[in-house]
Amino acid sequence: MAYRTTARPDLTDPPAAPAVPVEVETILLSAVRDGLRFRVRSGPLVEGEHPDALARNLAGLSRRHPHALLHSTSWRFQGTGIVLTYVALPDPDLETGQWTPVHSGAIAGQDDPLTPASVTVRPVDVAVHACRHLAFLRHTDPLVAGLAADLPDLWRHIERFSPTVAGLLTPPTSRQHP
Repeated sequence: MAYRTTARPDLTDPPAAPAVPVEVETILLSAVRDGLRFRVRSGPLVEGEHPDALARNLAGLSRRHPHALLHSTSWRFQGTGIVLTYVALPDPDLETGQWTPVHSGAIAGQDDPLTPASVTVRPVDVAVHACRHLAFLRHTDPLVAGLAADLPDLWRHIERFSPTVAGLLTPPTSRQHP
């Protein structure tokens, strides 16, 4: 089922666009001795469900995880719908799933200046983007800074990425990420 928003009838906006499917994707990060690893969990957003709640459920996080962080990092159009991406840390289930290292390879970018959507976005591209955004938030958001101080082993790996704002998929020119 597609997620729908309700437009206010007192506004003169054009008719609402048809509903499109929304997928919530959660990148779960964990530290290993020599770096970061991630796994992805995703699911469809159903009508009436909030994407934060679905992302939290997919991550397996709750208030009983005192140092946990769930943050919305990006969205993209993929196939016939929208993918909302969240990053979650630390992964509460270190025994489950297929793990992929978060490596320093180039991340997705655009080929056409008038077409910002990349043709192919690999899961590792999304994970690198999330790490770069978390590195930025570590220096600009007091809540994130406090959580980072509580998980130094995880955050020392995240801090190796060049900080950047959400939405920037091309590497910064002044500094390369690890």
